[in-house]
Amino acid sequence: MRTRRRLPRGPATGTWIALALVVALAAVIVTARGGDYFTQANVLNMLYRSSALGIVAVGQTIAILSGSLDLSVAYLIGLTSLIAAEVMGGDPAMIVPGVLAVLAASALVGLVNGLVITKLQVNAFIATLGVGLVLKGILESRYEGPAGAVPVVFQHLGYDRIGPVPISMLLMLGIAGAAALFLHRTRTGHHVYAVGGSVEVARLSGVPTARTTVVAHVICSVCAGLAGLYLASRLGAGAPYVGTDGGYDLESIAAVVLGGTVLAGGRGGVSGTVAGVLLLAVLDNLFDQLVLDAFFKDVVRGAVIILAVAVYARQQLRARKETARRAIGTGGAG
Repeated sequence: MRTRRRLPRGPATGTWIALALVVALAAVIVTARGGDYFTQANVLNMLYRSSALGIVAVGQTIAILSGSLDLSVAYLIGLTSLIAAEVMGGDPAMIVPGVLAVLAASALVGLVNGLVITKLQVNAFIATLGVGLVLKGILESRYEGPAGAVPVVFQHLGYDRIGPVPISMLLMLGIAGAAALFLHRTRTGHHVYAVGGSVEVARLSGVPTARTTVVAHVICSVCAGLAGLYLASRLGAGAPYVGTDGGYDLESIAAVVLGGTVLAGGRGGVSGTVAGVLLLAVLDNLFDQLVLDAFFKDVVRGAVIILAVAVYARQQLRARKETARRAIGTGGAG
């Protein structure tokens, strides 16, 4: 009975199952076409592709769980890649100052997002979109292309592996693990779920709702800054449009939703997001191998996301009906 009650609350299991099925299907399709899906190069391609999106999506998960979201992450990624590259300037001695500058800048953007939402009472969609447009203006007015340079030693982050696993993937998993511990083992993490479930109920329960929302946005922006650092290590320089070209704003939200986190907040988790990121990477890789048209790729990916959300919504509706039926039965028995 305990397991049955938890199933509706754990959509991550379904996403991991879907991931396994899609990987198996992709392997069958590629093998039928005379290829080998599980080559080292192909697997590494998927893992590298998952790293940046995974880092951003983990932060986006925390923002969405709090009942918010962040549309400024794509522009912030481009800005932080430039900050890192310009501060480092190719000098290994400037790596630490560059990393600290990125963390400070991204935390400041997250703080602004959170304060605009909580103090000015601006809808999160509008607030973060507005902040994103401000960042876009800064990028377009100051940069026409790549700038700065990261030291060669820092580029190991983007290309080196520990055994068969890229360092960047280990970084992403480490950030995901830290986020999961934050959500489930800290008071603020519990507050994130409470605020996302119902701001008013959380406020009446003594939860500092405004502070929780601000913290969630700061964490989300810091994750975007870390993704900017990683992409700078891959490119060897900062690039103003690396975030928007990668579509990390909508892609990260898609991964979170695909992982079972409810857009309204209060329900979901990081594990599902990691599965959602990997699922998107597997689909992209399969589409590339099949040389599908870019428009058709978007159609299929959109259909997959809608289907996943629809299935989860039906599960939630069924669970609520079952809970209501039991409540009525218990009341009648009393």
